[in-house]
Amino acid sequence: MALLVFCAATYIPLIELNGAEGQPATLRKRGKTMNIARSFNSWRKYRQTVTELDRMSNRELHDLGIDRSDIRRVARQAVGF
Repeated sequence: MALLVFCAATYIPLIELNGAEGQPATLRKRGKTMNIARSFNSWRKYRQTVTELDRMSNRELHDLGIDRSDIRRVARQAVGF
C-alpha cells in the first residue's frame, strides 16, 4: 500500500506501508524503515517547538539567538528532521 504524508510543510511522496501479520506496521522512506509511532511523536514535538517559539516575542527570540524566520529550521534541527 502506498500513501502520501503531509508533514511539516513538506510532502513525502510515495511512502510504503508494510508489516507482516503480527508485526507492527512501519513506514519505508528512501530505504530507511521508520516506526510510525516514532514518526508521529517527532512530528508532534516539532509542532510543539514551533508553537512555543512562535509565542515568544522578537526580543526573547533575539536573546536566544533565533530570528523569527529561523523558527521552523531550529525546530527541525531540535527534533532531528
